Amino acid sequence: MTNPPAARRTALGLATLLTVAGIQHFRRPEPFDSIVPPQVPGSARFWTLASGAAELVTAVLLVVPRTRRAGGAAATALFVAVFPANVQMAWLWRRRPLRWQAVSIGRLPLQGLLVKWSEDVRRHG
Repeated sequence: MTNPPAARRTALGLATLLTVAGIQHFRRPEPFDSIVPPQVPGSARFWTLASGAAELVTAVLLVVPRTRRAGGAAATALFVAVFPANVQMAWLWRRRPLRWQAVSIGRLPLQGLLVKWSEDVRRHG
């Protein structure tokens, strides 16, 4: 089992990542709008703002020790839920310069690492 200070640092690191991402959804929503899969019902902007809000709420859950495990579970659900947007991004960027293709494709396995990270928080708080 992870020791408490390490578990706390892990959770706070994930909370920081989610806070930055959540804020960006509101500051510059257009890039996020562009990768919402067209099959998702409703407007892309709705999903951009909803996922940004979910990231911010999840970050708060991760910071509070009493809700940290729930925050880990919420983060896992969030990372799985937004994976189709990462697939959509890779598809849309398939004809961009190689560097940008690498970024979009690199996000796919990164999502798996984020799920592993959030599951570690969920298990060890």
